[in-house]
Amino acid sequence: MKTQNFKNHARLVKGFHGLLSLGILVLIIGTVTYLFRGAPGHAYPATLLLITAFIFSVLVWYTRSFPLKAQDRAIRAEENLRYYVRKGTLLPSELKLSQIIALRFAPDEEYDALMARALEEKLGQKEIKAAIKNWKPDYHRV
Repeated sequence: MKTQNFKNHARLVKGFHGLLSLGILVLIIGTVTYLFRGAPGHAYPATLLLITAFIFSVLVWYTRSFPLKAQDRAIRAEENLRYYVRKGTLLPSELKLSQIIALRFAPDEEYDALMARALEEKLGQKEIKAAIKNWKPDYHRV
């Protein structure tokens, strides 16, 4: 991967985000078309296909969200340790998880000032990331 920064840090996997989503969408459209335009006796298999498409959609959603939750917990623990090493105390409880996740990209030289700004101005994830001057990359996030 190229040098990571605010503009290119989001990671999209073409096969997962594109091909799989497109395949499920085609399955749903084809099934709905089959359900309403198919022969009168074909409602049962069309309904089963529609249920299958729904199950695939739910499966894809949770396949993506469960690992992200685990990564978010790991990031929160890492950033808590980082803050503890620097300050001798745990992260401020006022910080939202999205802010903590964004602050992980801040190098140590910018961390304290950006943390104070995030708390004072209630900066969102995008604003925190945009304010970082020297991006600290995270190549392990999926």
